[in-house]
Amino acid sequence: MYRIWNFVAEYSLLLVGGAGVALIWANLAPDSYRHFVHLPLWTGAPTGVVELHDGGTTRVLTLHFLINDMLMALFFAMAAKEVWEAVILPEGSLRGRKAVTPLIATLGGMAGPVAVYLGLAATLGMLAGVGRGWAIPTATDIAFSYLVGRIVFGARHPAIGFLLLLAIADDAAGLVILAVFYPTGEVQPAWLILSVAAVALAWGLANRLPRRLDRGRQDRPWSTWVRQVPGAWPYILAGCISWYGFHRAGLHPALGLLPVIPAIPHAGRDFGIFAAEEAGATDLLNAIEHALKLPVQLVLCAFGLVNAGVEFGAISAPTWLVLAGLAIGKPLGIALFGWFAARVLRLGLPEGMRIADLPVVGCVAAIGFTVALFVASVAFPAGPVQDAAKMGALLSLGSGAIALVAGRAFGVRRRA
Repeated sequence: MYRIWNFVAEYSLLLVGGAGVALIWANLAPDSYRHFVHLPLWTGAPTGVVELHDGGTTRVLTLHFLINDMLMALFFAMAAKEVWEAVILPEGSLRGRKAVTPLIATLGGMAGPVAVYLGLAATLGMLAGVGRGWAIPTATDIAFSYLVGRIVFGARHPAIGFLLLLAIADDAAGLVILAVFYPTGEVQPAWLILSVAAVALAWGLANRLPRRLDRGRQDRPWSTWVRQVPGAWPYILAGCISWYGFHRAGLHPALGLLPVIPAIPHAGRDFGIFAAEEAGATDLLNAIEHALKLPVQLVLCAFGLVNAGVEFGAISAPTWLVLAGLAIGKPLGIALFGWFAARVLRLGLPEGMRIADLPVVGCVAAIGFTVALFVASVAFPAGPVQDAAKMGALLSLGSGAIALVAGRAFGVRRRA
């Protein structure tokens, strides 16, 4: 795994800044904050939330819908790009034997939080009311985990690569969970044909066809023309159509750009998530990713602003369920499943990494924050339960401090 871009640090600061403003605003002027979050931008819009108006229903594009359902699609597209390259490319970080132990540890990092969350909910007799939030503590925030991991292990420790592999796989599984278990309405899969058709058409006209026309020609005129003239526009249009198909299909529209990612021409090598080496890559997929760098940072700042505004009085049982799932379930699951893969299945660990490092990696991965906030916003309707669950996601940032203590307790030797 190569050096990570400063993107993660910048993204973290903007996201925390937005979340911090939201927390202060929601606790000082809660009514004003709620009005801001659900501010109607366009009544009678072709897409948005359905509201009652003048005795009938109409769609209203609100600020919350714009950010969570539309603009966050850019963030998930960037995450999907990293997952796609890690899986499909010959040197991808999620290919081959080297990825098996982190992938098995990822399963533990998802099963552990679910078991703790549902087990505690059942013990407290709250399963019926909060059971739908089981996926919230399965999330791992890549950027914050990476930053804390660097502090705990140092930049050159093999546990950093292990952690990033785990986080990428966790994000991939999270996307599947969102699509399957948290539809936004009645699922109408026929609308997905629109997404598939748009992507297939863009791939055929802007990718496959030029290559066929250039067969046997060294100067590749058609491929050059497509790259220089329409450029990314066929895929942008396909992405818009795919987003609408997801929206009408009842799947969360923030995932609507995922089908487009495999269709975009990509590099023949995976440099790793947000790697600096990708800055010089000329393939269209990396060019799009780097063009989206600043917009996605701003989107994540806005995401924190409209989602993290929770009153401190909202802390209740769901808060502790989410926090326990992350702070207890993650380290236990990753440590147990990682040990099973490395020792029982004899798959081993990266050279220089110890079994004792696994629970520390689990503590670092217990920072759910961004994705946990997102899942909380779709798992529960707006209200006290959602606010309490969001507070658990916010408090998971404290796992960074736990990871520092665990690093000392388990004798981690930093490699700067």
